[in-house]
Amino acid sequence: MKIAIYGQYYKPEDKIYLEELLNVLKIHKIQYIIELNYYEGLKKDLSIANAETFSSHTALDSSFDFMFTIGGDGTILRAVTYIRNSNIPIVGINTGRLGFLATVKKEEINSAIEQLLQKKYLIHKRTLLSVTTTPKIIGLSSLNFALNEVTVSRKNTASMITIETYLDEEYLTSYWADGLIISTPTGSTGYSLSCGGPILIPHAKSFVLTPIAPHNLNARPLVIPDETKIKLTVSGREDKFFLSLDSRITTIDSKTEIFIEKSAFTLNVVEINKQTFIKTLRDKLLWGQDIRN
Repeated sequence: MKIAIYGQYYKPEDKIYLEELLNVLKIHKIQYIIELNYYEGLKKDLSIANAETFSSHTALDSSFDFMFTIGGDGTILRAVTYIRNSNIPIVGINTGRLGFLATVKKEEINSAIEQLLQKKYLIHKRTLLSVTTTPKIIGLSSLNFALNEVTVSRKNTASMITIETYLDEEYLTSYWADGLIISTPTGSTGYSLSCGGPILIPHAKSFVLTPIAPHNLNARPLVIPDETKIKLTVSGREDKFFLSLDSRITTIDSKTEIFIEKSAFTLNVVEINKQTFIKTLRDKLLWGQDIRN
């Protein structure tokens, strides 16, 4: 087995779990490679030297069986920029709070690896969004995808903006709001949910349009088929606006046309210990529990 290891930054409180992970990998003679910046942080605190590292998506190919992420759901969103269309399954080891994507508990690292070796796991495909613009935005072409959501929002003003929205070239409406979120089923439990959007089951073939603090109160989240092609144009008192793909942000102006559609590739997410989305949803949102007292 060969794996890649990624974390956004090393936290000293994760030391015990990383030591266990590296020890288990050594026992099973599993080859591993660590993202360079993460390695630079952890090698100061762990007795690990001369580990093989990677710093670009080009270093990851079909020879890798899995990518392990150390952190939470935000770490997985960053890891996607390395995995891209390589189809490497991702195993999220959660060293923070319970996540919707990073579902392997830090206390269960040993058993998780045992189950991977015994092939006792499931792989679920997650849909991504793809973004193009006219005119083209420098730097967007190679990272023009998002696992959670694509968002347009105001930048240098407290005033609302207007997002003119088309679905399959048919005019839908002009949202007067602080912004608009276009969410995948995976992202439906993130920013969209906090703005009043619905929760979608991950394998639902749908996207959600969720306005952010709309001025027209009859503007409601809208669920659309994931084959829909979306076009947006933004205007307002200022000429500059934010376009964000998950946590990656760029600036656009009112002359920019934004085109959003389903990405040509998916992300493979590993499920271990029957930690299903339904179970995670129930645990994270405390469904079925009386928390009044």
